[in-house]
Amino acid sequence: MRLVALPADTFHALAEGDLLAANRASPVELTPYFVNPRWLPGWRRASARVRADPGVAAWLAGAIAGPDGVVGRAGFHGPPDERGMVEVTYEVEPAQRRRGYARAALNALVARAVDAPEVHVVRAVIRPHNHASRRLVTTSGFAEVAEPPGLANGPWVVYERLTR
Repeated sequence: MRLVALPADTFHALAEGDLLAANRASPVELTPYFVNPRWLPGWRRASARVRADPGVAAWLAGAIAGPDGVVGRAGFHGPPDERGMVEVTYEVEPAQRRRGYARAALNALVARAVDAPEVHVVRAVIRPHNHASRRLVTTSGFAEVAEPPGLANGPWVVYERLTR
C-alpha cells in the first residue's frame, strides 16, 4: 500500500465530479468512488484551498494505492494549524474493506505527521456509529478527547494523538 499525492488539476476535476478529467491529471487511475456525491463537498473545499495556496495540496487527501489499483483516499484536511494539529481523513471503498488498507493508510499518515516538526497533534473526527474506524484509531494510539466547540454537522467523536 502507498499513499499517492494528487496534483491540483485532479482536485479541480474531482470538485466538478469529472472523473475523466481527474484521471487525465492523476498519477494513478482513480475509481468512480472518487466522484461519490458524498465526497464532492470535500473535493470542492480542497480545490478552493489549492487555488488559494498551491502548497496546501501536499497536505490534502490523496489516493490509497493497493497492489491491484486504487482502493480509497487518505490524507489530511489541510496543513498544520496554529496549534500544530492536522486532522486525518481516510476512506476505503466498500469492496476493499477489511484488508488492512485503512490501518496501513492511517499508519502512513501518522508517520508523516511524526516526521513533520511543525506537527504536534494528529486528530481523527469520527461519527459515533462508525465503530470500525473508532476501533482503528484507538488501537493506533489515539485517545478520545472532548468535542471542541464549533464542529459542524455533528455529533462527532474526536480522538487525538501527540506526535512528540
